Parts: sequence; structure tokens; C-alpha cells
Amino acid sequence: MTSTSSWLDEDLTFSNDAKTNKKTPFYEPIVNGFESGYKPHVSYHYNPAVSNYHYGVRHPMKPFRLMLTDHLVIAYKLYEKMDLYTPRRATREELLDFHSEDYIKFLETVTPDNVNKFSQVLKKFNIGDDCPIFDGMYDYCSLYAGGSIDASRKLINGMSDIAINWSGGLHHAKKYEPSGFCYVNDIVLGILNLLRVHPRILYIDIDLHHGDGVQEAFYLTDRVMTVSFHKYNGEFFPGTGNYDETGVGKGKHFALNVPLQDGIDDESYINLFKSVIEPVITTFKPTAIIQQCGADSLGCDRLGCFNLNIKAHGECVNFVRSFGLPMMVVGGGGYTPRNVSRLWCHETSIMTNVKLKTKLPDELPFRSFFGPDYSLHPNLGDRIDNKNTKKYLENLKNQLLENIRFMRGAPSVSMSEIPPDIQGITTEEEDAIISQLNRESELDDIESDKRYWINEKDNARDLELVD
Repeated sequence: MTSTSSWLDEDLTFSNDAKTNKKTPFYEPIVNGFESGYKPHVSYHYNPAVSNYHYGVRHPMKPFRLMLTDHLVIAYKLYEKMDLYTPRRATREELLDFHSEDYIKFLETVTPDNVNKFSQVLKKFNIGDDCPIFDGMYDYCSLYAGGSIDASRKLINGMSDIAINWSGGLHHAKKYEPSGFCYVNDIVLGILNLLRVHPRILYIDIDLHHGDGVQEAFYLTDRVMTVSFHKYNGEFFPGTGNYDETGVGKGKHFALNVPLQDGIDDESYINLFKSVIEPVITTFKPTAIIQQCGADSLGCDRLGCFNLNIKAHGECVNFVRSFGLPMMVVGGGGYTPRNVSRLWCHETSIMTNVKLKTKLPDELPFRSFFGPDYSLHPNLGDRIDNKNTKKYLENLKNQLLENIRFMRGAPSVSMSEIPPDIQGITTEEEDAIISQLNRESELDDIESDKRYWINEKDNARDLELVD
């Protein structure tokens, strides 16, 4: 007898006809496992316009990877399992919640055509090969930041348990300047929004690079704990993220860094991740989690140096999900677009608690990008020697657990009143809504008046009521 999941397997002893293949679903619900009882309400936040921008021909950051991800999500019909939202752009006022006035003004006004007029300030704003000026740069920033702000709103108002924005996760951007391909820090903006109602936020980063922009933004507070797993040797970008960076002042011990060497494999990464994240969650007791899922930590990434496969990366996300806390999931790095999109589609299926067929759907647009295997799970491991010895990882784990012990439990937080603009409605939108409600109220009065006279006519005897 074949198992219930045999139709998901690609190595079958028989093949289906075309009609059967067309009717066969691409996913099935996960019914076994300790987390299967948790059925979160998932929302997917994606504005198609965000994939239309281009950093430059030779630049490794390719926003069209978001289009590939969306095509995979649609081809696997994962939209059936989620609420779909097209978020609006972040407003200037929303970007100023974190970024400085002069920096946002610079992003608004500079273009490839007028860049010569800004030659005196390009160095001030860290403009160069990593962070070039390109067409529509400000619109691109407002689009991906708007996705994370919208995702945070859905968590706040209870419309979602898990909110996904794969266009977000640009964790290097600073208050006054861009860094590492990141111009606006959507993660910080999302966390600031969540802090209006959530006393403690946990940020987890599994990008290849240290999440320095988010760590820096919350380095002095105990309301946000940042945990970053990344390559570190003192020289690899951004050059920060050693285990002794633990926070300052009130934020002391609320930054946790996991510096890794080249070539870490699936088993080592998963074991270390779980052994660190479980005590972090049980000690810090976050009320919401932001998970950054940078795909450059996969093996075979254009800028990468790890040996992680898609399932191992996804297992880390699944472990965080299993705690059942409100969760915002964002993208990040990733410079081999076909593998980035495979990963984020797989992790979307994890959020929606389904298992996907390994063979990519035949109806998938741009399917040729995924050859020659046309698989959701190509082998990406064992390309680089693993320089993370067992002794190194054991010593690192002990040091991290010691840092966690110094937290001495979850900090108590004094919460202020929730601001009235928590839904993120702009002044123009609010005026339009009020105007529409006033018109509807006037129509209701007219209709009520009509219904009154109709009823009076129906109840009156002949000649008792005259128009």
C-alpha cells in the first residue's frame, strides 16, 4: 500500500496522464508533528511594482527575485491558504519614524540625472558601488517599507497571526545612511510599529551577514532583543557581530550574536539554532517575533559561503513558528534569484502548514530559470569545507548560553497609550473616509425618512393619510 503522501514524491514507479496531473494538487496539509495543531491565520503582503526596479547590470541585488517568488507561490496555489494584500507605499512621515529628515529628503530628490548636483554629499550618505543611485530608488524604498509596516499592522489588529513580506528584511540601513544594498530599514519601522502594543519584541536574523542596522537601532533598549546568526571574521561585511557585542546601558545582554565560519552544514546550524533560540524565547518571553530569512546563507549563493540547504533554512523558521507567537516574516539577502525564490516559497508553505510537491509545477512562468533539475529542493550543500569544528561550536554555544543567563528573565515594561494612528491611515485617507461616512449617513437619513412614510401609508386607513 502506498503512503498518503506518495503523490508528492517525484520518484514514482508509474506516471499520471495529463488530465490527472492537471487535477492533482501541489500541496497537502501537514497532519503529523507536534506543531500540526497550530493553524495560524497567515497574510501575504506583496506589491508587484517592487520587482520592477534595477540596481544596475553588475549589481548582485536583483529585485526581480521577488517576482519569481510570487510566481512560485501562485503556481503552487498557496494563495488559497493566505489572506493576500497589496500594501501601499510608506509615507514620508512613516519613514521619518526612524530615518533622519535630511537623509529622506536626499532619497526623495536624488536621481541618476541630477546626481552631479549632489557630489558634495554622496560620501556623507555612503553612496557608492554597494548602494548606487538608480531610477525610482525612493519609490522602491517606500514600497518594500510599506509592506513591512502593513504586515505589522495586521499583527497589531489581530487580522493575522503570521504576516509575510518577502520584499522586506533590508537590515543594514542606518538612521542617516544606506548600507549593504539597503536604503531604508523596513525591519526597524515594523518593530517601532509593533512596540506601540507589544511590550517585548524578539528579532531573529539568519542572513549570511550580521543584522547590524537593526542591532544598532535597539542597542540601548531591553524592549527589543536582537539575535543574529552570521559569518564573522572581523573583515567580512559589515565587520561587526562578534559574540561580545551584547548591548549597552539598559540594553545590556539584549543583543545576542552568533559568529560562524565558512561552510557550516545543515545539522550543525539547526542544532546550534535550536539550542540558542529556545532559551532566548523562554527567558525573554517576547510577545511578538520578527524573523529575517536572508537567503544568502544558503549554499551556492553568489555572495555566500555556507552549505545550508533549503530544508535546513526552513527548519529554523519552522522552529520559531512552533512557539505560536505573533510573527512577522521578511526576506533579506540572497543573490542567486532561483534559489532565493525556491527558499521563500518553501518557507511560505511552512507558515501555511502544508507540504509542497518537490517537482516544480509545469505551469510555472519562467520555469526555465530552475533547470536542469526543476526541483524545489536542489542540492546546495557540501560545496565549501566546514571550518566550524565541534569544539568551536560547543564553546560558542556555552558562551551564548552564559550571555542569555545574564538577562535574568524577561524585563518588565511600562506601556504608554496606543497612538490613534495605529492603523496607519494618512490624513488624506482619513478625510476621505470621514467624507464618505458623512455621505452615507445623509443617505441613511433620507432612506429612513422614506421608510417611515411608506410604513405610515401601509398602516393608515383610507383617507387618513394624505400626501
